[in-house]
Amino acid sequence: MTGAAPPDGFGGHRFADPALLRQALTHRSAGSPHNERLEFLGDALLNLFVAEQLHARWPRADEGAMTRARAELVRESALAGIARGMDVGARLILGPGEMKSGGHRRDSILADALEALVAAIYLDAGFDACRARVLAWYEPLLDALPPLHQVGKDAKTRLQEWLQGRQLPLPAYTLLSESGEEHHKTFHVACTLAEPPLAAEGAAHSRRAAEQQAAEAILAQLL
Repeated sequence: MTGAAPPDGFGGHRFADPALLRQALTHRSAGSPHNERLEFLGDALLNLFVAEQLHARWPRADEGAMTRARAELVRESALAGIARGMDVGARLILGPGEMKSGGHRRDSILADALEALVAAIYLDAGFDACRARVLAWYEPLLDALPPLHQVGKDAKTRLQEWLQGRQLPLPAYTLLSESGEEHHKTFHVACTLAEPPLAAEGAAHSRRAAEQQAAEAILAQLL
């Protein structure tokens, strides 16, 4: 198994019932009780908390815009990113096969564990404590939401539109390197602008995702 679950606290919450924490971090490959039932409940809670925040933050947004934004915030890669920031992977309890294949790094397993952790906090401490903890995790993502008219557009599209709106040359994306095993490669990509002269890099487990990261980094310099 990967790292053992901490005795009573994780993700900013101290558990009255540490067994809930252990279950939330236990993948089905490690036997029962595992985290799939908690994942089901946590998914519903996450959608509610995020929807509530979008409704409050965007009083003029229609249902479609809020639905697209919620989808971005609760998608697998977003949840996995939060989980990585909390070092969930180091504490996952995995069976031998998943350990060998690098399951502690896989987006799907990390996202499922985060959803399960949300449910575990809810069952341990109630709705208000769970909501407060989830919103603390999500605050950077919520604060970084793009303007309402850009919701649903990825970073490459937003960068292209920004440049086209100013009649500037489009960006160039260059694959710098590939590393890692065949089933779990990491792609390193550069995004370069001729005008204004800027460059940024991204790294991810697909070339497209790495390009999106690089474009996002350029946008952060421009906006």
